[in-house]
Amino acid sequence: MIQIYNTLTREKEIFQPIEAGKVRMYVCGPTVYNYIHIGNARSSMAFDTIRRYLEYRGYEVNYVSNFTDVDDKIIRAAKDLGITAPEVADRFIHAFEEDTNMLNVKPATLHPRVMDHMPDILTFIQTLIDKGYAYTSQGDVYYRTRKFEGYGKLSHQSIDELEVGASQRTGVEKELKEDPLDFALWKGAKEGEISWDSPWGAGRPGWHIECSVMATKHLGDTIDIHGGGQDLEFPHHENEIAQSEAKTGQKFANYWMHNGFVTIGEDDEKMSKSLGNFVTVHELVKQVDPQVLRFFMATTQYRRPIRYSETTMKEAGVNLQKLKNAFENLSFRKADAAIQLDEDSQKLQELADLEARFTTEMDDDFNAANGITVVYELAKWLNQYSEQEIVSTTVTEKALEQFSQWLSIFGIFFLSEELLDDDIDQLIEERNQARKNRDFARSDEIRDLLKDRGITLEDTAQGTRWRRSE
Repeated sequence: MIQIYNTLTREKEIFQPIEAGKVRMYVCGPTVYNYIHIGNARSSMAFDTIRRYLEYRGYEVNYVSNFTDVDDKIIRAAKDLGITAPEVADRFIHAFEEDTNMLNVKPATLHPRVMDHMPDILTFIQTLIDKGYAYTSQGDVYYRTRKFEGYGKLSHQSIDELEVGASQRTGVEKELKEDPLDFALWKGAKEGEISWDSPWGAGRPGWHIECSVMATKHLGDTIDIHGGGQDLEFPHHENEIAQSEAKTGQKFANYWMHNGFVTIGEDDEKMSKSLGNFVTVHELVKQVDPQVLRFFMATTQYRRPIRYSETTMKEAGVNLQKLKNAFENLSFRKADAAIQLDEDSQKLQELADLEARFTTEMDDDFNAANGITVVYELAKWLNQYSEQEIVSTTVTEKALEQFSQWLSIFGIFFLSEELLDDDIDQLIEERNQARKNRDFARSDEIRDLLKDRGITLEDTAQGTRWRRSE
């Protein structure tokens, strides 16, 4: 029984999806104005691991993660690069896809973009105006924060505490607001910037509105899980709740999940572009194995901070190699494995016992640190079993399958000379999703990988079939 730490209640709660066997999950994606650093990538990898584990437990996960392709930072980048804002977005969406593919992050079921949802955004804002939750002011539209009862419930801040901070703000925008706490839903156009027509004049959406629009449009008024980095808890996610629940009258998300920061240096300073202390995935994967980076990131419980350093990366590489050695040791014995019915039941029970422990640990708020400890125990089991004089075909295949399944949850794939059927099916599923997202480079990469392993794919109207070469 899966338990999730819900930021909204500050407690672990038993996970009960809205629809049995299915999960509606929205995770805030990147603002695409530059290459992602490993702090950004931590969120992608953490929620990919959570998604993979939910699928391992039998859930069908509808996973939506947006691209913010309209933003002040994108506009500034466009000016610096001498290209348009859409061209900046296209360039760095492609870079994001390349980087996350190398980290074995599965493409989302859907990656919606702000620019593709302008009519939906305008309709959403107009509804808030009609309900009295928003107002116009010289071409801008603002949300009346005080009108929403319970504002601050996610970040556990009172309206009085927020008012003290907001009252310190100055500038033109403050003069346009009825209250310093109000936030922008629509920003009037500035000369030379990208804009869209609206009932309130040319402009572009505020940051917070996009996720409310895309989450409710593609997943429904109430979703199961909403995720993102801890830095989004306030104000972004707080504002999403206010907007969404004011419009629909329904609870926006049942479970709120936030991943911890990546820190760097002796002072454990948060990694960020604004502080200039970041390491981009684009550059790092030129120096280290992407699987090592994924293993390093994915095997810490998602809410915990991760301290990045060359030392911790090297430790991750050593540990990953130990797991790979265990996999290869037993894979090598497959060729001389035999039917050993007299020992199968005992060994299969040992594997089942380990599986029960793994599930127990991961069911506890996706505790990857404890889960990977059980994976290490299975690796030790593989090593000991591979040293036996005779190994069982049934036990060997089951052990390798279980080991591969668990590692795939963390985004780690070791391919034996002869791929297991489950390995092939998983790669085909990833290829199908890549094609759906029009990521043809990744689709071709998977096809070529399978071809090199002697697997031929046939795309038919009924789906993708595969066969082993003679």
